[in-house]
Amino acid sequence: MEARLSEYARLAVKTGVNLREGQPLVVNAPIACADFARRLAREGYRAGAKDVTIVWNDERFSRIRFEMASEEALSCYPDWRRRLYMDNAEDDAAILSIHAEDPEAFLGVAPERLATAQQAAGEALIDYRARIMANKNAWCVISVPTEAWAKKVFPDAKDAEAKLWEAIFSTVRVMGDGGAEARWKAHTDFLRRASDFMNGWSFASLHYTNSLGTDLTIRLPEGHVWAGGAEETQAGRVFVANLPTEEIYTLPHREGVDGTVAATKPLVFQGNLITGIVLRFEAGKVVSFEAKEGRAHLKTLLATDEGAARLGEVALVPYDSPISKSGILFYNTLFDENASCHLALGKAYPTCLKGGADMDSLALVSHGVNDSLLHEDFMVGSRDLSITGRTKDGREIPVFRDGNFVEF
Repeated sequence: MEARLSEYARLAVKTGVNLREGQPLVVNAPIACADFARRLAREGYRAGAKDVTIVWNDERFSRIRFEMASEEALSCYPDWRRRLYMDNAEDDAAILSIHAEDPEAFLGVAPERLATAQQAAGEALIDYRARIMANKNAWCVISVPTEAWAKKVFPDAKDAEAKLWEAIFSTVRVMGDGGAEARWKAHTDFLRRASDFMNGWSFASLHYTNSLGTDLTIRLPEGHVWAGGAEETQAGRVFVANLPTEEIYTLPHREGVDGTVAATKPLVFQGNLITGIVLRFEAGKVVSFEAKEGRAHLKTLLATDEGAARLGEVALVPYDSPISKSGILFYNTLFDENASCHLALGKAYPTCLKGGADMDSLALVSHGVNDSLLHEDFMVGSRDLSITGRTKDGREIPVFRDGNFVEF
């Protein structure tokens, strides 16, 4: 176990953010993950970090605040915290975040109060998030177990945290033998070939269908780019944004989505579960929606701003990916999105448009790129999902059949 923990921390620092000597490292961590956050700090210093800053968060305190703070307090985001993020980002810090939340941490909290706090944070950090999504900094999201999360994933297990550790190690290819970095190199090479396949066709649109009722056409903007696996900062530094990752992704045209799509896994949003999601789009915008559970939270999500009801990401993940084959529902987007093709409501990655990283928000919108304060992935992949690409000259090319890539 010690060997695997150390290998995982090294992988996050050396392959995830690919920290260079003299570069600051910022670690965003839940208090429940303090031990591993300290491991990341040690690996950061060993790799030559200029300094390491750990930004702690505590969802138990957050719940107290959401329940008891005044509306005025919830609508304010501290400037010192905004400056903490921006100052480090402008100093070229690598940003390493541990995403490990209780899927029901805020169950019962009024959606409007959660939305007020999210809106305040989104507006305060708009420049920071734009910088990260444009790959001006190297960044990586990982996860480690917490007691509450593990019990949700394995409710009948006495050793739920140990089981979740085993599952996570498997998804990030950590065996404790020192070979994780090499295994990730081989994996990112595969994802690059998949991206090359999609970029080679430069499809005008994609058509999704399955037996759950999905019948969705997604138009892709001129100059879109498929990415996945290893990425590069604007300065040319290679990094891997998600550990694990099984996806390649691009952006849709914000006004070019039509039809119906059914989610195939629950969405965790603001510490609440939303299940049975069905969305209907016209001219890029959600015009009606359904949910078996958490409909009020879905309504709040879609009403965040004008861009929240439009798509910002299209991601392809084979149904036979390792995470999907595990049969585990993680209730954590970092993992569940890598078990299934998915879409995202909200902000698009400008790096997925040729020249997009250098455009301002108005120029991006004029090229069909969606903008929003949020970016929320939801899963749409299934065993029988078919995706057909349509070229500019009208040819139809199979991309996915029976939930997996056609041969490329």
